[in-house]
Amino acid sequence: MASEGDEVVVTVRFVGPYRPASLPLPPVMKVGELRRRIALSRDLPSDRLKLVLRGKTLHDKQSADSVEDATVRLSHGDCLMVAVMPTRPAKHLHGDDSDDEDEELKFVVPQTAGPWKRKVFTFLSHKLRIPDIVLMVMFSMGLKAWAFIILWFLLAPIAQKLDLGPIYIIGTGFLLILLNLGRRQRGELSAYSIFNEDFRELPGTLNAERLDRDIRAGQL
Repeated sequence: MASEGDEVVVTVRFVGPYRPASLPLPPVMKVGELRRRIALSRDLPSDRLKLVLRGKTLHDKQSADSVEDATVRLSHGDCLMVAVMPTRPAKHLHGDDSDDEDEELKFVVPQTAGPWKRKVFTFLSHKLRIPDIVLMVMFSMGLKAWAFIILWFLLAPIAQKLDLGPIYIIGTGFLLILLNLGRRQRGELSAYSIFNEDFRELPGTLNAERLDRDIRAGQL
């Protein structure tokens, strides 16, 4: 072991685009001084450096409530890991980040909404205490969607009395799929060649015929 007056060579490895460095350091030194020396060697911000030695994170103070500086004992050949911690956004410096996130998650009625929509929103939000995520879904639907939902609930008891409940639910699922298929523009190809004229495929489609052609051409 080195004596108190001798220096030891410690290998410093950085997490990121920095090359490892070998620094001569005293065998016993304060963690804060060690942090400053490493920061000066690579022109890094000392307050954002995280030091890890032998699997333990080094702190400037002995404990969270202590005012005494912590010291570290170094040996020749030690490997010190150093990571530069990213800076926090400005809102975290004020300690009100949770309030900002809550404000972003709250649903607000658009300014262009009519008075009846505002009254309904006030009743659902303040009186019934409906969650904001549910209010977003409710107010994003149009009149046709609401008419379909009301009609579905009106016909559901009739289907149940006729013992057609499962068929009614399955039929609703198929109807939703058909209504959301969309329409292709004139001349637009489908992703499924069976729906295209002359079974034309999209460029780059990978199938058995394409693989066979590539194998015969020596491209695979």
